[in-house]
Amino acid sequence: MICEGRVVVVTGAGRGIGRAHALEFARQGADVVVNDIGVALDGQGPSGTPAEEVAEEIRAFGGRAVVDAHDVADWEGSRQIVQCALDAFGRLDVVVNNAGFVRDRMFVNASEDEWDAVVRVHLKGHFCVARWAAAYWRDRTKAGKRNDARIVNTSSGAGLMGSVGQAAYSAAKGGILSLTLVQAAELGRYGVTANAIAPSARTRMTEEVFAETMKAPEGGFDAMAPDNVSPFVVWLGSPDSAGVTGRVFEVEGGKIGVADGWQHGPTVDKGARWDPAEIGQAVRSLLASAPEPVPVYGAAPVGAGGGA
Repeated sequence: MICEGRVVVVTGAGRGIGRAHALEFARQGADVVVNDIGVALDGQGPSGTPAEEVAEEIRAFGGRAVVDAHDVADWEGSRQIVQCALDAFGRLDVVVNNAGFVRDRMFVNASEDEWDAVVRVHLKGHFCVARWAAAYWRDRTKAGKRNDARIVNTSSGAGLMGSVGQAAYSAAKGGILSLTLVQAAELGRYGVTANAIAPSARTRMTEEVFAETMKAPEGGFDAMAPDNVSPFVVWLGSPDSAGVTGRVFEVEGGKIGVADGWQHGPTVDKGARWDPAEIGQAVRSLLASAPEPVPVYGAAPVGAGGGA
C-alpha cells in the first residue's frame, strides 16, 4: 500500500472522480477526509448524504474516514476542512482539490452570477483549501519538522485548450494550471509538491455534454470509468512521487500524458520602436513559423465558416 499512514483531504469526494479518489486512497492505506456538501450538478441543494456513503464504504473495508461538509470556497470553511484532518488524524499530508460544478453557457449568453459561481468554487476553492494546508506545512517546517506533502489540483482539457460553451469553467480551470505552477515554485522549500491533472472520465459534468463519448461499453475495458483516474492521483499523493512538481498530466482510461503548456515561441526584434504599419508583416511571419494551436474543444474546423 503506497500511502500507508498518510492523511488525505479529498474535496468533492461524494460522487464521481472524487469518490473514486477517496476510495483508492483508503485502499492504499491512507486516512481520508471525505469533503463534500452534496450539491447538484449546478451547485444547488447541499446534502451531506453522498459523503457519508463514501465514508461508510471506506469503513466497511477497514479503512479510516471522516466526513467534512464545509464549503471549499469559504475562507473560514476551508480552514475547517484542514482542521478536520488535524483533529481526526493528527496530521495532513495530501490535499486533492477536486470539488466543482458547471453552469454551461455560450459566452454571449453568460451571466455575471454564473461566472462568479463557477470561478468561485473551482479557482477560489482550489486556493482556499491549499492555502490553509500550506500554512500548516510552513509552520511545521519552521518548527523543525520535515514534510513530504502533496497538492494535487484538478484542471481539465477545457483549461488546457478551452471549450465552447464553457467560458467560465475553462477560465477557472486554466487559472488552476497557473496556480499550480506558482505553488510548486513557492512551496518546495516546505517539502510540498504541487501538480495538476486534466482527467477525462464519466461524471455528472461530462455524461450530459458528451453523452456518446462517455457511454459505458457493453463489455471490455471501460475507459471512461472515473476510477481509472484515481491510481495516478494516489501515486501523486504518495512518497514515491517526490521530486515531481509543477507538472500537468492528462489522464484517461489507461493513458497518462504530460501536458506541454505555454512556451516562448518565435520572436522578432527590430531593435527600435515599431511603426504600426510594419507590424502586420512581422506578425504574419511569426505565425508562419509557429506551431498551429490545438483547436478549442467543440469549435468548428478552421475554414468551416458559420454565424453567430
